[in-house]
Amino acid sequence: MTGSKRGYDVKQVEEFLLEARESYSVKGEGTIGAETIRRQAFTMVKGGYVPEDVDAALERLEDAFATRERERVLRETGDDTWFSEARATAEALVTRLERPEGHRFDRVGFLSQGYHPRDVDRLVTRLKGYFSEGKALSIEEVRTSVFRFRRGGYREAQVDLVLDAVVDVMLAVR
Repeated sequence: MTGSKRGYDVKQVEEFLLEARESYSVKGEGTIGAETIRRQAFTMVKGGYVPEDVDAALERLEDAFATRERERVLRETGDDTWFSEARATAEALVTRLERPEGHRFDRVGFLSQGYHPRDVDRLVTRLKGYFSEGKALSIEEVRTSVFRFRRGGYREAQVDLVLDAVVDVMLAVR
C-alpha cells in the first residue's frame, strides 16, 4: 500500500482479483478473459495499492488467461486455424503501421487532447521492425508505452485498440 500517497482503490482491486480467481477456476471459460484484464482500470485513492505492483500482477494474470484461452482454442480448432487468425490480424496491423508518419490514426479536434503523434509514431517504427524484420520487442514494452498529450493528436481509443491487437498477436505467437 502507498500509505499517504495515492494508489489503486484496495476494495476494487481485491474484488477484481477475487472475480478473476473465480473465473480462472471455472472449467471452460469464465466471465473474465485476457482482454478484460488488459482493459481493467481502478480508481486512485489515498492509501491505495502501489499501481506498479498491481499492474505487474495484472500483466502476469493476463498472460495466464491468454495461455489458457490459446490452449482452449487450439484444442477446439487446431494449430492451423489459430495461427491463421493470428497471421490475418498481424497483416491488418502491418497495413495500419505502414501508413505515413503523422497519418497513421485519426486525429482529435484541434481543441482536444490526443496522443502525441511523434511519440506514437516512434513506437510504430519499433512495431514495424518487430513484424517485418523480427526485431526484438517485448509485450511489456508495448503494454507500458506512454505517450505525451497534444492538442489535435491521435485519437487515444484508436491507438489503444491497435496496441491491444498487437499484444494479442504477440501473445498468440509466443
